[in-house]
Amino acid sequence: MKVTIENKKGLNKDLRVFIDKKTMSSHMNEKYEEVKKNVVLKGFRPGKVPKDILKRQFGGTIFGEVLDKVLKDTSSKVLEENKIKPAGQPKIDIKTFGEDKDLEYVISVTELPKIEIKAIENIKFDQYSIKIDPKETDKRIEQIAKSQNNFKDSDAETKSSKGDLIVFDYKATVDGKEFKSGENKNTQLVLGKDLFIKGFDAQLIGLKKNNHKKVEVVLPENYPEKEYVNKKAVFDCRINSVKKPEKVKINDDFAKNLGAKDLNNLKELISKQINDEYKNSLATLTNRQILNQLEKFNVDEIPENLIEQEIKILSQGKKEDEINNNIKNFEDQAKKRIKTGLILNQFGEQNNIKVSEQEIQTEIQKQLRTMPGQEKLLQEYYQKNPSALASLRGSLYEEKIIQAIKNIAKANKKVVTQEEAEKLLKEENEKAQKIKDKETIIKKSESLSKTEKNKKASKKSSSTKAKSKKVSKK
Repeated sequence: MKVTIENKKGLNKDLRVFIDKKTMSSHMNEKYEEVKKNVVLKGFRPGKVPKDILKRQFGGTIFGEVLDKVLKDTSSKVLEENKIKPAGQPKIDIKTFGEDKDLEYVISVTELPKIEIKAIENIKFDQYSIKIDPKETDKRIEQIAKSQNNFKDSDAETKSSKGDLIVFDYKATVDGKEFKSGENKNTQLVLGKDLFIKGFDAQLIGLKKNNHKKVEVVLPENYPEKEYVNKKAVFDCRINSVKKPEKVKINDDFAKNLGAKDLNNLKELISKQINDEYKNSLATLTNRQILNQLEKFNVDEIPENLIEQEIKILSQGKKEDEINNNIKNFEDQAKKRIKTGLILNQFGEQNNIKVSEQEIQTEIQKQLRTMPGQEKLLQEYYQKNPSALASLRGSLYEEKIIQAIKNIAKANKKVVTQEEAEKLLKEENEKAQKIKDKETIIKKSESLSKTEKNKKASKKSSSTKAKSKKVSKK
């Protein structure tokens, strides 16, 4: 195999590959021998069909398979030996080919640019840790306590009021007739929340244990038995008990009910939970600091094909006019994203950073825990969408790379209070919103500018037409 590099133009180059007919014949003979072992033809014993017979019957197909394999194997080898990393799929143009002939073809390839990433060591970023005020931990525990339903039985003479829990049996009728789902025992209802049927629980206020009450309501749109939707129903209710809300005592027993060893352990767990919430948000802020600095790195040339692909992604779902009016903005965004991606990828390759299947499955399991009841749907989503799995792998890969950058870059360690953390996050969000607003204004400005130009062009065209009419009249 002979390789000649020609037509070098920046990142674009052509590689002419020549493979002599002797080598091609050798590949063909190997394939004929392989086919001969399996082919069955009338009049010949298995494995004994002559080559000229095979050539007559299957020559075209065999040559096509050999050509595909040779092109695939040799083109990969050529790029590898010449240390070319292609930015996208290389194009192959076959110049000469045929059985008992030399093979000559040209690989047209755009290669990824060489990037100097040593400067990553000089990146500076803020590394935050949160100082949790014990009062904030106590406040969070009090909120949890308030959300816990704790009710105590009252005596038989106590009337129900808003906020009480009542336990009751009911039998319902529509037009005087009982129906399938119209009966239940020991139904629990907190009065005033209107969670059963709209207007239902308000009619049970002021009742005592063993009281009966007929509650009239209109069955809602989402009622399970569709034939009764929007019909008036009468619920004959018997009150079994009235329970008054009781303030939850924050003690060791309360902590144990929440899965902690005791109250002190609960405080430790809640403090860690608050810390993790801020830690994750501030880590995102730190990551942005690093990515913003990577955007300023110098990359001499960005492959045009990658810019075109990225613009297609950025402009998905947008109208053609909107894309044309904002093409410059899309190009700038595309270049920034590609440049950052190239730098991260090169750093990842140089440091042998990889994402294992185990890490992907661990992340999926983490997501499953946040979606109770929808585990099957999420698993099917990843199984049926390879692109979603690839996106997840890409996110994990980027996270690992940024963490590796943090390990060698210059960290400015800061301990902040919750108030300071809130302020930092608010400022960052406001900054992001300003950038977004600015981009919107630029888009509108460009759109208006184009509209104005079109108006002027239209007026000019009308004026020209009018003059031509006058001339023609004369």
